[in-house]
Amino acid sequence: MMLLAVVAVATTAMAQGTTEVPTRKYHVVTNNFWANWYIQAGFNVNATYTSQEKSGLSGNPFTGTRGDLGFEVAIGKWFTPGIGLRTKFNGLWAKDVLEVGHDAGNRPARKYFNIQEDVMFNLTNLIGGYKENRVWNISVYPGIGYIRNISKGQVNADYSLNVGVINTFRLAKHWNIYLDVWGTFAEGSLLKNGEGTYHHWRKLGDDSPKTYSRYWDKFLNASIGVTYNLGKCTWDVAPDVDALMAMNQEQIDALNAALKDQQDENARLRDLLANQKPAQPEKVVQTVKELVSTSASVFFNLDKTNIASRKDLVNVQEIAKYAIDNNSKLVVTGYADSKTGGVEHNQWLSEERAKTVVNELVKMGVKKENIESVAAGGVDILNPYSYNRRATVKVAE
Repeated sequence: MMLLAVVAVATTAMAQGTTEVPTRKYHVVTNNFWANWYIQAGFNVNATYTSQEKSGLSGNPFTGTRGDLGFEVAIGKWFTPGIGLRTKFNGLWAKDVLEVGHDAGNRPARKYFNIQEDVMFNLTNLIGGYKENRVWNISVYPGIGYIRNISKGQVNADYSLNVGVINTFRLAKHWNIYLDVWGTFAEGSLLKNGEGTYHHWRKLGDDSPKTYSRYWDKFLNASIGVTYNLGKCTWDVAPDVDALMAMNQEQIDALNAALKDQQDENARLRDLLANQKPAQPEKVVQTVKELVSTSASVFFNLDKTNIASRKDLVNVQEIAKYAIDNNSKLVVTGYADSKTGGVEHNQWLSEERAKTVVNELVKMGVKKENIESVAAGGVDILNPYSYNRRATVKVAE
């Protein structure tokens, strides 16, 4: 009974609109596989530093002789608010920065593409906890990919290592703007113009300490674009079960007290009937009068229309038997507690609870035309207030 009461409160408190469900900070409910997917599209700029240069990363990345434009598309999924995966395609042009054989102001473009798989870590959610309406999130990612030089006459491919930082800015529930800054590293043979002029792409081709930094072809990248979140893109905060248990202990105690009162009333009525003597008909009449004037209560859980305990129907059966034997009419009145829920909702709730008890009486053999159903709406006539979640059955006067 305690478990059912807690579950009922946890699932209906928001519908009632008056009780705030306590939640656990940083804890969310895991979504299904098809939730939290997203797609991205944007433009990027890149600056190329090849293994054939005399230095590793020197040189202004913003000059026209080193930088070029490209584009990117990606698809990804967040498995938790802090961890996800992303598959990204980017390319398509980069500058040839070979220092010999080309005028520094007129270096031709290379063509390439890079497909990478990134492991995403949302630092904002991991450190600060998940917030659905947070405007700015920052994530970091390492990744590995497949990069291919598709320039004419120089087709070459290798694996790529990628590392970056991405900032997302919330526009609406499904739309974000992102700014992505990352580096891509591939073996120095990717963009080589032959081995005759500079062969520093060879890992052991030079005894200089700078040789290893020149072993890699490097791309510094920055991109801006939009993200569209597919389907369900938020996370439900996990309820604090301990707090719910404490918050609803009063309701649980009230339900147990109501059940005990009904059991005691049922025992009293059974004793009255069992102790009647046929030689003293006046006492039988008195017992029948007590039964006729007594109303039986059937209790319900918060915002529920199904009976909380079948034990409540024991007293109802006594009244139903009397009604069948005497062809009497019964009145069933449904109630809701006025401290939770709105007026219209409570009116509907009391009506449905009355219908539930009417159906039980019909199953016991009472003719439906002999039953009057009344919906009293939300009331505050009993203490504790959880007792007001009930329906009563009595013989019509």
